Amino acid sequence: MSLAPASETLADLRVDGARLWQSLMDLARIGGTEKGGVCRLALTDLDRQGRDLFVSWVEDAGCEVRVDAIGNIFARRPGRNNALPAVMTGSHIDTQPTGGKFDGNYGVLAGLEVLRTLNDADVQTEAPLELAVWTNEEGSRFVPVMMGSGVYAGAFTLAHALDQQDREGVSVRDALAAIGYDGKEAVPPARPDGVGAYFEAHIEQGPVLEAADTVIGVVTGALGQRWYDVVLTGVEAHAGPTPMPLRRDALLAASDLVRAVNDIALAHAPDARGTVGWMDVFPNSRNVIPGRVRMTVDLRAADDATLTAMDAALRAAADAAAQAGGVTVQVEQVVYFAPQPFAPGLVQAVREGARDLSLSAMNVVSGAGHDAVYLARVAPTAMIFVPCKDGISHNEIEDARPDHLEAGCNVLLRAMLAQAGIAR
Repeated sequence: MSLAPASETLADLRVDGARLWQSLMDLARIGGTEKGGVCRLALTDLDRQGRDLFVSWVEDAGCEVRVDAIGNIFARRPGRNNALPAVMTGSHIDTQPTGGKFDGNYGVLAGLEVLRTLNDADVQTEAPLELAVWTNEEGSRFVPVMMGSGVYAGAFTLAHALDQQDREGVSVRDALAAIGYDGKEAVPPARPDGVGAYFEAHIEQGPVLEAADTVIGVVTGALGQRWYDVVLTGVEAHAGPTPMPLRRDALLAASDLVRAVNDIALAHAPDARGTVGWMDVFPNSRNVIPGRVRMTVDLRAADDATLTAMDAALRAAADAAAQAGGVTVQVEQVVYFAPQPFAPGLVQAVREGARDLSLSAMNVVSGAGHDAVYLARVAPTAMIFVPCKDGISHNEIEDARPDHLEAGCNVLLRAMLAQAGIAR
């Protein structure tokens, strides 16, 4: 569904960048850290405060607010024809323990600024608009990550999500009740109109846009992911008496496998990724040859054929490391996210928005998971990236330029209006 907006109205419409920035700073004070970041874990009292502030803002903007059973918040701005599918935007406001001001928060408050801008200009859209705050995107307190959008999209059940517990044994169900966001609306919602389009604005969380001196990332999709737990088993032995040719060194074999993971990603450039992020060595003693290594492997790629080829290469490298080192290697896949292309029409709407505003833009693929990845399973979806300083995110020093944030929000405004239409 795409309705052409009134071009003369759209051409002059711009968001208030100073107001967007102030909203980001106001929200960042809730859970603000000494280093300038934010610690606002999902379903804590600080999360409640952030949610309450958001609700007060969207109610002041004239929106109807609903909360579903997993705590997702939806602010609805009516259109002239509310039987049409809503055009939605959103993200999350929970953070990492040492998070920044912009990850997730920008997507939510860019959506709020779009609604405020339309109110200021007295613009009515043909279709209704919705702004969503998704529960527990980060997964810092509860797993799985992207919980609220995952339940909404049917990736896992509401009961499964509500039963999850944090390290203190507090369940999602009890945490939602404790902060007063255990909503009664069904998940997924039993709404006949559905979602006509979903857009998510976000800082890039990587260095590509900044390195290319480009303002807008036109996100064509998200990388698929395969995560593995790997165990290499050799024989621990005394470092002195055991000759080099007779050793069965699990760490040496693991080192070969780490290098192989890097080489596998380089062989599938430019979008493939390969990472060994965690390793445990046993017995981890200065003068003992390591007898066991546990490690993780994270492989990512833009299409399933490449990801499958990388999986095969990893298993072949594991076999080679085992044979060369006289050890055994067990490789267990523990997570699989299929690559997720975004809707070509919405991607084009983002591209055209940047072009019409004379903003530099380039196609990018998201290497991280976002709520948009799950929304793409149930609705046409696209994302808008803007640069972040030095590509740093999930860090208290995370930063972004106000003019870049304003530019991304203006692209969001145009893309949403291109889908919702301006009522005549």
